[in-house]
Amino acid sequence: MFRRILIANRGEIAMRILRCCQEMGIETVAAYSEEDADTLPVQFATESVCIGPAPAAKSYLDQNVLLAAAKAYHCEAIHPGYGFLSENADFAGQCEKNGIVFIGPSSGMIRSMGDKQRARELMKKHGVPVVPGSDGILKDWREAAETATRVGYPVIVKASAGGGGRGMRIACDASEIRNAFESAQAEAAAAFGNGDLYLEKLIPHPHHIEVQILADAHGHIIHLGERDCSMQRRNQKLLEESPARVLSAKQREGILRAALRAAKACRYVSAGTVEFVLDREGRYYFIEMNTRIQVEHPVTEMVTGVDLIREQIRIAAGLELGFKQSDVHFSGHAIECRINAENPAQDFRPCPGTVSFLHFPAGCGVRVESALYPGSRVSPYYDSMIAKIIVHAPGRLEAIRKMRVALEEMTVKGIDTNIEFQYLILHNTDFLVGNVDTGFLEKNTDAIVRWGEESRRGRS
Repeated sequence: MFRRILIANRGEIAMRILRCCQEMGIETVAAYSEEDADTLPVQFATESVCIGPAPAAKSYLDQNVLLAAAKAYHCEAIHPGYGFLSENADFAGQCEKNGIVFIGPSSGMIRSMGDKQRARELMKKHGVPVVPGSDGILKDWREAAETATRVGYPVIVKASAGGGGRGMRIACDASEIRNAFESAQAEAAAAFGNGDLYLEKLIPHPHHIEVQILADAHGHIIHLGERDCSMQRRNQKLLEESPARVLSAKQREGILRAALRAAKACRYVSAGTVEFVLDREGRYYFIEMNTRIQVEHPVTEMVTGVDLIREQIRIAAGLELGFKQSDVHFSGHAIECRINAENPAQDFRPCPGTVSFLHFPAGCGVRVESALYPGSRVSPYYDSMIAKIIVHAPGRLEAIRKMRVALEEMTVKGIDTNIEFQYLILHNTDFLVGNVDTGFLEKNTDAIVRWGEESRRGRS
């Protein structure tokens, strides 16, 4: 096992990794920017090292500085968390060249699954259903038009090296395909240095279902069930739960088997997530594989009892999984709410600032992941998520009630948050019956915000 790990991240995920390492008897070095000098990871790590100024490009994304820090502090491995360099094949490759273990899959694996068209072709070859679309990279907009006619409009043109919603355009009919292709190509070239595009039939407002995978270097691959991540705003997840209420037993069995085939097809090693969309007819399709730990991993931990960070570290150290698929048991229902420093009434405007008062909820089946404390400063330089509240209960309705109570108790003063917005979602009729797809917030945000404003006026 590793003696010392560099944590190349910040905030709640840095604390999550740090706590796990402490439990495993592993020393930690917290890499931090000047902006994060007073944060909890810096205070609780075995040692800490400043890696540069506030902008991520000059600190958390500076590969050379991170590698130098790992060497200087005698770290055998680097844990990238999520975001930043967690899916950067070049960084994983540099770790390999320098004799430092990258806690995640190999650089080749990241590169392979990061190329979405290449991953799509691999899945087709191994019988994993993919969304109907182009065969290979599109040569030009005319080929895109021919493909769109074959699969049927609407379609979405995507960057093969894409991510974060960039390099993607929708065409609803033939009159829009040329502009969609050319604008997506220009954006992809600017954002990723690669203008390669492919095309898929657009599945309007699907359910977003993802399967958690663990695979070691000894050929053992298991799944840890699925998560429903359909509650999204502008492609950013807001609330996640497990299991997915929308799946029938037959669909669940099929999608879990497909995820295992996907992991085996690419000879995956590490913790990873296979993502699918489920259309209105109940058909599911592979869309991508995330080669890292996910923000929403705690909901899986709550229903399985498996510590995913611990297993990720053990796998990176070359150890076998300590259990088989038959040893994994699922219990109850878990929900996670992401708490962001933002103002929903002002189009979710980020609200950095100093936290003047803070109280986290607690109780049986309530878990909080955060690096926030009274007096801490929420930075404008990074993601606005400040905490995750996770609850677990015997059933979905009990979990919803538990989450309502947790959000009622949670108190953050000094900055605006989306706590009330999340609370109101938990009272929405469609959400209560599980009738939620990726278009839910697009259709309901204004009504939810108005409901909150009316409720406040009624109380005053």
